[in-house]
Amino acid sequence: MANFSDIFKSNFLENVTSVSILDMAITLVLAFGLGIFIFLVYKKTYNGVMYSAGFGTTLVALTMITTVVILAVTSNVVLSLGMVGALSIVRFRTAIKEPLEIAFLFWSIAVGIVLAAGMIPLAVIGSVIIGIILLIFVNRKSHTNPYIVVIRCSNHDSETKANDFLKSKAERCVIKSKTAQKGAVELNIEIRLKDDNTDFVNELAEIDGVQSAALVSYNGDYMG
Repeated sequence: MANFSDIFKSNFLENVTSVSILDMAITLVLAFGLGIFIFLVYKKTYNGVMYSAGFGTTLVALTMITTVVILAVTSNVVLSLGMVGALSIVRFRTAIKEPLEIAFLFWSIAVGIVLAAGMIPLAVIGSVIIGIILLIFVNRKSHTNPYIVVIRCSNHDSETKANDFLKSKAERCVIKSKTAQKGAVELNIEIRLKDDNTDFVNELAEIDGVQSAALVSYNGDYMG
């Protein structure tokens, strides 16, 4: 009577060759090098407030881990079926703070897969091209700096004066939100400055009826 191991015995499985030590070492060294390259590109293109060194280290580790997993999958069919079942129950609940971080995660995974598949030129050349494109487009500076001006006014007349004053000082002026209460009006206005001079906020606060004025750096995303 055939046991469980006999069921999976076949000429195909018996002829599967494992990865050699030399190939494994070369692939992991390349994965580490490309992971470091991805980490450096991430560090150069990061535009957030608080840089996370842990995420950069994760990119290097993810590239190498993916390489190891794919090497194991390509060397043994039975093992690949087990890994598919094991990985299918994994749930990742870490919040992604920046949309660009998703691209770096997929980049690391893709490099690990391509390297383990033996397509080394594609992994190296593709990573260099992607890195150059990200460095060019992400670090490109806008000609005008976006800001949000938060103004608290006492009445409609002071609101009109504040709006007219901002239109004369900025290239673009758009009201994002307006909150009206009894005896007070609060405005959130997106502006594009003509230069880096922010002294106009002091003049804005001196307008009759303007109780307070605050200038906040704005990255283009607004949640109202």
